[in-house]
Amino acid sequence: MSKAITLQEFIMDTQAQFPFVSGQLTRLLTDIGVAAKIVNHQVNRAGLAGILGASGSQNTHDEDQQKLDVFADRTFMRILTAGKSVAGIGSEEQENYILCGDEGRQGKYVVMIDPLDGSSNIDVNVSIGTIFSIYRRITPLGEPLKDKDFLQPGSDQVVAGYIHYGSSTMLVYTTGSGVNGFTLDPAVGEFFLSHPQMAFPDSGTIYSINDALIDSSPEAVKRFIVGCREATGAGLKARYIGSLVTDFHRNLIKGGIYLYPSTTSNGQGKLRLTYECNPLAFIAQQAGGTAEDNAGDILTKQPKHLHERSPFYVGSVNMVHGLRSCWLDTEKTG
Repeated sequence: MSKAITLQEFIMDTQAQFPFVSGQLTRLLTDIGVAAKIVNHQVNRAGLAGILGASGSQNTHDEDQQKLDVFADRTFMRILTAGKSVAGIGSEEQENYILCGDEGRQGKYVVMIDPLDGSSNIDVNVSIGTIFSIYRRITPLGEPLKDKDFLQPGSDQVVAGYIHYGSSTMLVYTTGSGVNGFTLDPAVGEFFLSHPQMAFPDSGTIYSINDALIDSSPEAVKRFIVGCREATGAGLKARYIGSLVTDFHRNLIKGGIYLYPSTTSNGQGKLRLTYECNPLAFIAQQAGGTAEDNAGDILTKQPKHLHERSPFYVGSVNMVHGLRSCWLDTEKTG
């Protein structure tokens, strides 16, 4: 029986694969693992610890913050700012960028993070998650960070990952050399490599969309969903949980497409480009899948502001390309 590989061992053993080898990046990934364990502990005992329900405050999107939202944000902020790896952080729960280390003059990396995705599901015990990505800073060390350090296209990501707090807790990430998943063993408090070289199945069969959005979606999305429903014998099935990390994680393992379209009421979609769409798009790409917005490859999209929204379609190549065909057909028929 081979020895189980811990997250820390894996990071150390594979750091030479990083495009830009750095002890700071190794430390940063380790810190994210530590923060994930702390958040996981509170998620598992939320009902007993009195941290279910709304906190009484709203985030920058005028959404009610859950108590666990606030706890997760504070935890990741505390852990990530304590080290010397991070120059700045962009968080869903913060209106503006957070500068670390002498007003952002120190640290080689910028972190974009959704500390607790799917928080509307917290009170009903549905799986939730954390989404993160890491970029190299653009401004030289010793200079204050600027907007351009935070507003980089997804193609410039160094690392992207998510933590899935479900029946078991998993940390899944990529450094641009494939995707690997680690499961937390609560008995010893360590993440162990459980899903090496994760990849989307060649042919997906699941489509995930909030059915209430379909009537107000672009015509191409409507055509795609109708095609899925009418493809009898193809084995296609609808599965939607309403927690982005959970829906993405299931489709990564089983094969499928996740859709959150633009609508008549939300012309730019609802998901945030920099800390939700881009990290999952990079993971999908590295796992043999792909991701797009209404116009095409989302990883080439230039963000304009921290909390920018975007339509998002991600998953198995055959299904995303099928959706793209619907866009092209719609353009032809006007």
